[in-house]
Amino acid sequence: MDSTAIDCFDTSRFEASRNRLASLAYRLLGSAADAEDAVQDAFLRWQAADRQQIKVPEAWLTKVVTNLCLDRLRSAQARRERTAGAWLPEPLLDGDPMLGPADTFEQRESVSLAVLTLMERLSPLERAVYLLREAFSYSHTEIAEILDITESASQQHLHRARHRITAAGRRGSGEVDSASARKIVEEFLAAASSGRTERLVALLTDDAIAIADSNGAGLAKTLLRYDTPERIAAIARAGFKPTPAKRRLAGGTPAVHYALVNGAPAILFVLGDQVIGAVTFDVTDGKIATVRGIAAPTRLVRLTEAWRQHGPDTPLITQW
Repeated sequence: MDSTAIDCFDTSRFEASRNRLASLAYRLLGSAADAEDAVQDAFLRWQAADRQQIKVPEAWLTKVVTNLCLDRLRSAQARRERTAGAWLPEPLLDGDPMLGPADTFEQRESVSLAVLTLMERLSPLERAVYLLREAFSYSHTEIAEILDITESASQQHLHRARHRITAAGRRGSGEVDSASARKIVEEFLAAASSGRTERLVALLTDDAIAIADSNGAGLAKTLLRYDTPERIAAIARAGFKPTPAKRRLAGGTPAVHYALVNGAPAILFVLGDQVIGAVTFDVTDGKIATVRGIAAPTRLVRLTEAWRQHGPDTPLITQW
């Protein structure tokens, strides 16, 4: 086999692992763009390595990607961005390969916006151990090899991670019937659009919260947080009511679509073929526990790309 054929063969071996590596990187970083960068960096290292000495490419690549992600999480820039109060996980449209694997409840939960947000409470090592174990089913022996730690340290990190996530509370965790979730979201949208505050409050849990990166008049410097059903209802009523000023800010009259984002119900504001806003919902016991509003263009790039490949459907609101 000549060098060109070897390079092609080795490239195909990497490509066979790309989606799995991207899924791991996304879970670790909460950003599709950063995940793609980490996977590309891993590819460059794969090309530069003596590949004939790599006995198990999947294990080698997993170790490289995991440690590249840990370096990013530990960087000064990442710490500033994530502590500035303006960070939310990047939403992904269901069906995006970066969300896989999704065969078990633990795998699906690990990529939910709720858990991705909770993982900000973990140290980088705790996050890595938790995801490698819960989402990818690596043994503690394998995790110890990937992270250059002992097996007992891996077990301790997992114990602490599980405790912190449980203590923080998985708001809206658990499997939700898709038809019921859609009905709740449609009722929320109808009540917000019509200004029915009492109905909005009734759709929310008593401890519901709302988090947004926009106040309706532009992007906020820090995340906006609302922590009572009454405040959430008031801001939803004001935010969902269309006005000429909001349409000018949006650049037109968007349509409003129902979608599944990171496994949870969501509504998307779509102008032409561009997603200009996403509102996601965590649902528990038939009510909405968390509302997240994401409008930052940089956080909607990959979701927009996936939406453009999405089959046409009937919008909930044709012209908002």
